[in-house]
Amino acid sequence: MNKIGRQTTVVLREPSLGPVFGIKGGAAGGGHSQVIPMEDINLHFTGDLSAIEKAHNLLAALIDNNIQSKTRKLGLDPRTIKWKRVMDMNERALRDIVIGLGGQTQGVHRETGFDITAASEIMAILCLAKDIKDLKEKLGNIFIGYTYDKKPIYARDLKANGAMAALLKEAIKPNLVQTLENTPAIIHGGPFANIAQGTNSLIATKMGLSLSDYVVTEAGFASDLGAEKFFDIKSQYGKLTPNAAVLVATIRALKYHGGASLKELDKSDPEAVKIGLANLDKHLENLKHFNFRPVVAINKFTSDTPEEIAVITEHLDSLKIRYALNDAWAQGGEGALELAEIVAKTADACTSCFHPLYEFEWSIEKKIETVAKKLYGAADVEYSLQARKDLKTISDLGLDKLPVCIAKTQKSLSDKPSLRNRPEGFIVNIREIEIAAGAGFVVPIAGSIMRMPGLPEVPSSELIDIDNEGNISGLF
Repeated sequence: MNKIGRQTTVVLREPSLGPVFGIKGGAAGGGHSQVIPMEDINLHFTGDLSAIEKAHNLLAALIDNNIQSKTRKLGLDPRTIKWKRVMDMNERALRDIVIGLGGQTQGVHRETGFDITAASEIMAILCLAKDIKDLKEKLGNIFIGYTYDKKPIYARDLKANGAMAALLKEAIKPNLVQTLENTPAIIHGGPFANIAQGTNSLIATKMGLSLSDYVVTEAGFASDLGAEKFFDIKSQYGKLTPNAAVLVATIRALKYHGGASLKELDKSDPEAVKIGLANLDKHLENLKHFNFRPVVAINKFTSDTPEEIAVITEHLDSLKIRYALNDAWAQGGEGALELAEIVAKTADACTSCFHPLYEFEWSIEKKIETVAKKLYGAADVEYSLQARKDLKTISDLGLDKLPVCIAKTQKSLSDKPSLRNRPEGFIVNIREIEIAAGAGFVVPIAGSIMRMPGLPEVPSSELIDIDNEGNISGLF
């Protein structure tokens, strides 16, 4: 964008150490399309995630301290407390734990667990807060649980929000770095789109808008997750009016959805690409639900063949969808000039095209079912007994007008990871609905998705090392 004379800032999320050491590796780009300093961004960066982790766990400690207290006890019923602890690492062994073992002086015996820091409500609050005052108010609105006489308790009742906000004093400030070609890059906040709202902070986005003519931002995973939450939650709360939507596609992903195994993605397979186009078509359809004319960026890999590329370009031509090959990994900005021209023209032509998928005033069930049926392609939604109880709790607390932030697998349009391409006729199963009153949404948990991931059989951490001069390797 800057190479064609359009003053542009990129606004991105911060990497989580979980994926860095897990299955994905680093998250600062690669090749000639990269933000720097790559090693620092991937490892700790400015400490924002650590501050979020500390603020979250401070509240957890205050909750258990109040239960233990003899003089300042609020009467919290431990069985109703949903607030877990968090850590910025993939650790399946901590999903469900028992605390308070060892006798009366060690706290009250109860079940709890850990989520990954990116899924923390504190992360969501930081990303949706307008300023310190708003941050502190949102922290105070965190729902903790009920007393034995059914009175709802919030973080403000524990007088926790002031100290929590103090821990986030520096973390609320966006971080400025740059790309290899000196484009300013604001990196702030790191929620995942499969288990949280998946977008960087409102403060960072609006800072970018105040400093340049265009802002290029991103949301995790695809249209059914990151895009939906960016448009329905972040854009509505932040009064943002996006002017263009770019769908990133790869030949490798299309082959996977077309039936190829992960081990075969480097092999030329035009037929698998052709079959996988059904998945691409659904994501294009989804972006049109928000009233966009989507642009497709075909991210080029060295393993892509001309025959495979022709399958997707001929298909997009037949649909009259604008697209461009993006070879920025190999060529930097020079490899994405055509894409930049198309995106700039698309954004300039759209002044008030965006509209959200649903209204906040709708019922929680209608919002869930609208997302599931329109964006996932589901036939229906089923609620477990626990989810039905959660719906009643949400209504009793007066939170039924909040948006929904559905936690769902990123591996499928459905809630079942094994259903590739464009599944149809499936039922989305909502097993429970968590309350994030501070962040301003509720979290329906679909299928078997976990908010604390586990490490793969061969974690990326095995490839990461540091030499005697302090040079870090293996983060790509």
